[in-house]
Amino acid sequence: MSEHTHKTSTRSVFGDVLTHATNLIRGEFDLARTEINDNLKHAVAAIGMIIGGVVIALTALNILAAALVTALTEAGIPAGWSALIVGVVLALIAYILARKGMGDLKLSSLAPTRTSRNVRRDAAAVKESYNES
Repeated sequence: MSEHTHKTSTRSVFGDVLTHATNLIRGEFDLARTEINDNLKHAVAAIGMIIGGVVIALTALNILAAALVTALTEAGIPAGWSALIVGVVLALIAYILARKGMGDLKLSSLAPTRTSRNVRRDAAAVKESYNES
């Protein structure tokens, strides 16, 4: 093989590698964008369900709290203490539910985990093929 043919072949191989690497990176970015969009759609749906649940729960809690305060008052506990007891119990329940909801919406659940895995795998394959050359 002549030196000119070898240079042309090397350029051709280098060009092919560069083209494949560019396409691979572009594909990974597209996958990451798609995965992030899907995760955000799920998060928005979860937030919508949380808001809907909160609105309905608040309405129900108002009615149930009034009924419970009335029941405690009729059981002999003064009305003020009855209201305080019911309020504290409901506040504790609300706190626990809010913490659980916030935990489910952590930023890490929105991260593109599949893309990250693919990029690591692709980098390892490129490194391996480079070491074989």
